[in-house]
Amino acid sequence: MADVLPLIMVVAVALVDVDGRILISQRPKNKSMSGLWEFPGGKIEDGENPEQALIRELKEELNIDVSDRCLAPFTFASYKYEKFHLLMPLYVCRVWEGSVQSMEGQVFKWVRPKKLKDYPMLPADTPIVAMLRDLL
Repeated sequence: MADVLPLIMVVAVALVDVDGRILISQRPKNKSMSGLWEFPGGKIEDGENPEQALIRELKEELNIDVSDRCLAPFTFASYKYEKFHLLMPLYVCRVWEGSVQSMEGQVFKWVRPKKLKDYPMLPADTPIVAMLRDLL
């Protein structure tokens, strides 16, 4: 039997602006896998459902307000890292209130779907890039 790794639940979103670009952010130097790009989101805390966690994370990280009605489930990632297994639902969101701001010092970019492949993404996020390109 294979080693059982802890399951980490996170949630992420592909924010799509009016020009059809997707927001990605670069992991800071003080975090694991620094320099790689990812979709905004974060860990699901105890007592939260994925939508609540995503709404909280987007407020904390980007200072935007999102309604759960504007979060469309898209796909999920299931990825075995060395020390844990990650399960990540991904939503698509095209409507929010406020202007995206870097609240935690992270670098972010609005990228056309066909250009996402030019950015080194986290391993769990990589398979999602082609799916988003095909959707948009």
